[in-house]
Amino acid sequence: MSKLIRFDWAMKKLLRSKANFNILAGFISEVLREDITILEILDSESNKEDADAKFNRVDMLIRDSSGALVIIEVQGISEPDYLLRMLFATSKAVTEHIAEGDDYAEVKKVISINIVYFDLGHGNDYVYRGYTTFYGLHTGDELELNDRQKGFYQRDTIAQLYPEYYILKVNQFDDVAKNTLDEWIYFLKNEEIPESFTAKGLEEAKQLFDIMRMKKDERAVYESYVEALRTKSSLIKGNYRYGEITGRIEGLAQGREEGLAIGREEGLAAGFEKGLHDSLQRLMANGMSEAEARRLLGL
Repeated sequence: MSKLIRFDWAMKKLLRSKANFNILAGFISEVLREDITILEILDSESNKEDADAKFNRVDMLIRDSSGALVIIEVQGISEPDYLLRMLFATSKAVTEHIAEGDDYAEVKKVISINIVYFDLGHGNDYVYRGYTTFYGLHTGDELELNDRQKGFYQRDTIAQLYPEYYILKVNQFDDVAKNTLDEWIYFLKNEEIPESFTAKGLEEAKQLFDIMRMKKDERAVYESYVEALRTKSSLIKGNYRYGEITGRIEGLAQGREEGLAIGREEGLAAGFEKGLHDSLQRLMANGMSEAEARRLLGL
């Protein structure tokens, strides 16, 4: 098996073409356990309304044939507030895709698919789904839509009206594919697709994502991108350790607790800044614009 391009790079460079929508549709269909058709890929970075507003920056925002909005995020490095970032992105998608004069019935269904390469939360599974339901405090029964509401909303359950979340904890997968979704997770983790896999979209991905099919200059930019991700991850892990050591030394004079805090802050800032600067220069040296290189590094 040949090594394939990372999925996050493919989303940035290859999967925005309508000719390749079947790969994305296959992946989303396997996650949702239903066949979906992609109508369009929307702008993934919304404009700010004012200087204090926060960007709604997601890796990919898709509208499917049912009118639902699908967010796909790939996160390789631990973020303590990532669960709230998921909430922010879905909330923004809801508010930004309804016109001021529209009825609330026009609110779009939002599905958030999060591919994470770190231990998000505490749990033994590697695929989690979250959705909204209402239960009676006294009876414990689930609140349901009545027949009139089902006709009005064109939905069968209340959960289908609200944002829905999927978390794929890639590193927790044991490399044993028990179903077609597992086959996609195997690819996300190993960047390989065994011949026996049959999940929707994977056969096309196997052809499109082949690194050896890339032009020499494209491969150089891709390899620089992968190296930059490794550098970023290594810096965060390494500088945390460096900060602990530095803080411990300074703590002898200033008190252990205060010294650790100072050491961590200074060590992380200095080392992380240098590593990102070096990664930025490597990407630009391989032909990538400074603006795009900064965006890929999260600067």
